[in-house]
Order: sequence, then structure tokens, then C-alpha cells
Amino acid sequence: MGISYEDLEVGSTTEIGRYTFESDDIKAFAQRYDPQPFHLDEAAGKASPFGGLVASGWHTCSVFMSLLVKKLGPDSTSMGSPGIDSIRWLKPVRAGDTITMYQKIHDKRVSESKPDRGIVSTEWIGVNGAGDTVITVHTKVIFGLRHPQGAGA
Repeated sequence: MGISYEDLEVGSTTEIGRYTFESDDIKAFAQRYDPQPFHLDEAAGKASPFGGLVASGWHTCSVFMSLLVKKLGPDSTSMGSPGIDSIRWLKPVRAGDTITMYQKIHDKRVSESKPDRGIVSTEWIGVNGAGDTVITVHTKVIFGLRHPQGAGA
């Protein structure tokens, strides 16, 4: 069985994976989903406040989601998320940047109304090669319990 509620420890931080944002990928994502000039063209990026081509924040979130799903594995008991509490794009992600993604577990509790699952409060953190945090996302995720009768928070 993949990762379940019981496997997630409050206070733990786990590396989810790394991804290098290449110029062509930045432009392709932007063309389809976020066609702002500074995501599409080097010259427009250079003329923008960013001073160069930058990835869409949504691209960064999408990459993180992909890495997270792969890390959790196909038999994870994840049931999805009821929503995101906050997203902060703190620094631009530039072509060639490799971002290391982490997940920190802040809190968890067994659902009172559905005791076969738990709600886990997490923070996603993306860090570039210079050690700067470029993105944070606070969200809750619902995970099934491996043993609903005997599990505690």
C-alpha cells in the first residue's frame, strides 16, 4: 500500500523532487495556459519588471503537483484536497532554474464526520539553486486511514 494518513508525521519535511524549468517548456505552458508576454518571449521578459523570461506561477504549481503525485505513488490513500489556503510566488522562476520541492506537514486530524479519513495541513515549499524560496502553498489534503478503528491523530 502507498502512503496513507498514518505515514504522515507532523513536523516532518520531505523532499518531493526537483525540476529544471527550460525556456521551451516555460513558453509552451504559457502559450496554452498563461499567455502573458514575460512568459512567452525573452525580449518581452527583459522589458518587464522581471528582467527576463520567467515561468508562470501556475506552471510552478503544476510541476509541484506532478512531482507530488509521483512521490505519493499510485496506491496512496490520498482523496484529493478541499482547496488551497494560500499561494505565494515569492521570487520569479527563470529559464534554467532547478527548483527543489518540499512538503512540510503542519497538522493532521481524523475527520469527526468521516472517521475513515484524516485531514492533513501541508505546506509546499519550492527552493531555487541559490537557496531562495520561490513559492509556498498552504493546503489541506484528505488521506484515507489504513486502519480506521485504531488510528489516532
